[in-house]
Amino acid sequence: MLKAKCLDVCSINENKQVNITYIKSAVSKGAVCLDGSPPAYHFDKGSDDGIDNWIIYLEGGGWCQNVSECNKRVHMDIGSSFYMNKTAQFEGILSETEIANPDFFSWNRVFVRYCDGSSFSGDVEQVDPATNLHYRGRRVFKAVMDDLLHKGMVNATNAILAGSSAGGLATILNCDGFRAMVPNAKRVKCISDAGYFIHAKDAPGLKKREDRFAGVVSLHKLDKFLPKSCTSKRNPGLCLFPEYLVNNIQTPLFLLNSLFDSWQIQNNLDSCPGDEQGWENCTHHLNLCSSSQLENIKNFGVEFVQSLPQLDNASSRGLFINSCYLHGQNLVYNTRWNGDPTLANKTIADAIGEWYFERSHFQVVDTIPDVPKNCPVCTSTFTASSS
Repeated sequence: MLKAKCLDVCSINENKQVNITYIKSAVSKGAVCLDGSPPAYHFDKGSDDGIDNWIIYLEGGGWCQNVSECNKRVHMDIGSSFYMNKTAQFEGILSETEIANPDFFSWNRVFVRYCDGSSFSGDVEQVDPATNLHYRGRRVFKAVMDDLLHKGMVNATNAILAGSSAGGLATILNCDGFRAMVPNAKRVKCISDAGYFIHAKDAPGLKKREDRFAGVVSLHKLDKFLPKSCTSKRNPGLCLFPEYLVNNIQTPLFLLNSLFDSWQIQNNLDSCPGDEQGWENCTHHLNLCSSSQLENIKNFGVEFVQSLPQLDNASSRGLFINSCYLHGQNLVYNTRWNGDPTLANKTIADAIGEWYFERSHFQVVDTIPDVPKNCPVCTSTFTASSS
C-alpha cells in the first residue's frame, strides 16, 4: 500500500553542472539526430570505489510516427543537438551526493540525450530527400555506447541501463543488447521508468494506441530489429508494447511505473463520444472528473496491473508500481528518487538499491484506489529535458 511520507529532500543542495559531449565522429557513420546533427550526452566521471561502475540514463521525449511530427522536432532538443542545453544538473540516481544517492553517488553517471524519435531503435539508410530527416536512433545508441566503452566502460564491474518514458521503453528494447556490450561485468541490470506503455485491448482508444506504435515501427523501420519472439506471433506494430517483450528479456529488469500513468491516460485513453472536452479537462484536473470518467480511469489501472508480467517471485525482476497520477518517477530528481512516493515504507532509491545489490527482493504493486493519488513534488532545478 502506498503511504505518504515527507522527507527533507528539497533541502539537498545540488549544484553540479555537467557539460555536454558531442560525438562529432559519429556523423561520418550516419549516427545522427533527426536533423543530421551529432548525438550527445553528459558524463560525470566516477571516483574511488565507483570508478569501474556505470549508470547510463536514456532521456525520454515521446516519438514521431510520421514525417510531419519528425519535422517539427528538428527545431527542438528532441530532434537536434544544436538545441540541447550545454549543461545538465545531475540529481536523483545521477547525483554525486551520498545523502541523496547512497548506492550510486560515486559511479560513472551518464545522461544520454534523445533526438531520434524512435526510442533509440530506428535505422533507415536513406535520408528523406524532401526533408533531410535521418531516422538513425539505433546508430545513435551504438555510437554513444562505443564512445563510453572507449572511455572506460569496457572495464565495467557493475552497470545499469536506465531511462524514462520513451527512454524507459528504449531501456526495455536495448536491455539485453547493453548486457552484451559489457560481457565481463559481474552485475548488469536495467531500470525502466514510465516505459511500460500498455496495449489495453479492452480500454477505449485501442486504435489510437495501436496506430501510434505502428507508425513509429513503419517510419523508422523497426520491424527488422524487434524481437523475433514477438514479431513471429504478432504484427510488428504491437511489439513496442512492453507486455509482449519483458518475459523474453534475459537481463534483470526493474519496472518503475504508476498504474495511473498520466501521459497514457491523457494521450492513449479515449473519452465517450461527445465528451472530448470534458475528458480533456478531467484528465488534466482530476477534481473535474465525473463518476463515469473516474471509473474509466480506474479501469485503466486495472488493465495496467493485469498487463504486468507474472513474476513467480523471480528475483531478477523488480517492481515499484504505485497509484500516483503522474508520468515518470523522475529518477533524475531527488524529490522522487529519495522522497515521495513510497511503497512498503521504501523510497524508490531504497527499493532499487536493495534490488540491484540483491540485499532483498522488491516487487510491490499498490492497491487500486477509486481515485488516483496526488503525489506532490517540490520544484526541481534539473536543467535538461527529461520528459
